[in-house]
Amino acid sequence: MYPIITDDIIERAYSGEILKEDAMTLMDANPFELFSLADDLRYKAVGDEVTYVVNRNIYLTNMCAGNCGFCAFKEKEGYVLSTEKVLQEVDRAHKAGAAEVCIQGGYIPQLNMDYYTEMFDAISSNYPSMNVHALSPMEVFYAAGMEKMPLDEAFTILKDCGVGTLTGTSAEILSDRVRNIICPSKLTRQQWIDTIEASHNAGLRTNSTIMYGHVETVEERLDHIFTIRDIQKRTGGFTELIPMAFMPYNNKIGEEMMQEGKFMTTGIADLQLQAISRIILYKHIDNIQAAWVKLGKKLAQVALSCGANDLGGTLMEDKITVASGGTNGEYTPAAEIEWLIRQTGRTPKQRNALYERVS
Repeated sequence: MYPIITDDIIERAYSGEILKEDAMTLMDANPFELFSLADDLRYKAVGDEVTYVVNRNIYLTNMCAGNCGFCAFKEKEGYVLSTEKVLQEVDRAHKAGAAEVCIQGGYIPQLNMDYYTEMFDAISSNYPSMNVHALSPMEVFYAAGMEKMPLDEAFTILKDCGVGTLTGTSAEILSDRVRNIICPSKLTRQQWIDTIEASHNAGLRTNSTIMYGHVETVEERLDHIFTIRDIQKRTGGFTELIPMAFMPYNNKIGEEMMQEGKFMTTGIADLQLQAISRIILYKHIDNIQAAWVKLGKKLAQVALSCGANDLGGTLMEDKITVASGGTNGEYTPAAEIEWLIRQTGRTPKQRNALYERVS
């Protein structure tokens, strides 16, 4: 028997001030009532446009000093791209019509502030119209820490060198209990919060992410989203939330889960998180992404009726998801993304990382 979604809960949802106990009730409610509420809030927030970005992923390295139990994309010996090689990759993206390059990698001593500043300076000089969506809070925290540089100074330098927007990854689940299990060498919950707020305060807007479906509880998922809302109230720096389902293949945490008979999240659980994200963040963060590379194209389409309004990027290589056992591909051309959107009766619009419309 499903709990009733009371008028008080609905009123708080429409006011943008849903409570944690309300969210817990909604997660136990009839999923289709939850989806309907989220879809209505989506329409009120952003209408019937569905956005996407033409982008390319560039991986600076396949090495990482971390010991995250969920990661299948790291080596102790491997490559580090030179500035010249990065420029070649940016040129490929430019010629393919990309609006942005997403530049990321592991955190290793070779990727220091000098490496980053030389590279970003070169990109902004040679491709001034290309948005550089780059680095995670963990990467900047690590690079700045090596030089004992204050975070606000590091972000100001990166912004001045041409970084347009920062990624909101390395958040995983913002619970120290969870982080001590899955990524003990990464920054703590509070360090992630301090780092992302420093980036916002330096004038860099970011997306936000949640990686769910491993060792966390439903309550910890909700706490994570409420933490994102609290940060947004303070800084206004988030552009979107990207829920990312954990891929349990080729990594330590996933292997342990599957030995216990636990596998990937179900489609209903994925859609519930899309919906509750919309409801918690209504009037605070307008954009909820249904990442096709994680959900698959068909479920991502359904998510557009469960609170989501964005399908993410064309990607042009998502090696991290593929390395973790993702089977949805690394690239979807813009024409196919627009077709998927139109098949849901919605209107596709190309955007950049700031959710500004581009042609």
